[in-house]
Amino acid sequence: MREEENKRSSQSSSVKRFFKKRWVFPAIYIASAAIILTAVLWFQTSNSATDKYDYKSTDLAGKKNQTPAVEVNKPLENFKMPVAKADAAVVKMKFYDFQGKAEDQEAALVFYNNTYVPNTGIDITMKDGETFDVVASLSGTVTRVDEDAVLGNVIEVEHDKGIVTQYQSVKDIKVKVGEEVKQGQVLAKAGQSLFNEKAGTHVHFEIRKDGVAVNPTNYFEKSLTTLQEDKLSDDNSSDSVDSPQIKEDEQMIDDPANSTDDKKSGDDKSSDEKTDDESMNSTQNKNS
Repeated sequence: MREEENKRSSQSSSVKRFFKKRWVFPAIYIASAAIILTAVLWFQTSNSATDKYDYKSTDLAGKKNQTPAVEVNKPLENFKMPVAKADAAVVKMKFYDFQGKAEDQEAALVFYNNTYVPNTGIDITMKDGETFDVVASLSGTVTRVDEDAVLGNVIEVEHDKGIVTQYQSVKDIKVKVGEEVKQGQVLAKAGQSLFNEKAGTHVHFEIRKDGVAVNPTNYFEKSLTTLQEDKLSDDNSSDSVDSPQIKEDEQMIDDPANSTDDKKSGDDKSSDEKTDDESMNSTQNKNS
């Protein structure tokens, strides 16, 4: 019994002496801290949200409800002449301005099918009379490509809701409906049309707002915003036409030569009728 008691007291005194050493408790603290830190790191790694849900770099909050990003640094474009070499271009026929001078209005009349029709755009040619590249006046989306023998084919580009540009009398068309075009991009080659044969090789260029043709020369070197903010007068709202047939129906201006002939024919007819009446009266007098 005494041996066992002596043995226990010896072990107890050894433990007490161990804990009395100065480095024991610091060592215990450091070891405990290391164990706790290791456990925390393991827990975070095993429960990482990236591993659990496999997020991708494109998974952004509210992505489905977001509208397409707009390039804020995109420079504002101004309307340009629809030709690659503007310096060599000549405006063969100007836009018919209902508020313009009489001589300018007369010069802006297109004679087609024995009818004078106001020009709803400008007709552009080259000084040498040769064909040339027709380019987009402004960036936009091609909404119409028509083969038309009378107008010489038609390309229409939409730039904003209700605002379009039209390119008539073109050939070798290089774009199609739905295609996005940049300003200055080649659309076709200048050609000829039956509607304005007198212009020769040219491009008929129009700018339209809500279906109403406006004077293109008033908006060259001006932004789309300028046209959007402008209010069209009632006089201009009546000159929106799409084809020669509509032009004939809605904006007919009779050929003065034809009017003179008709008047002369009517006068001749009246003279003949008068002569017949005089002859009849003379015969009746003789019979009496």
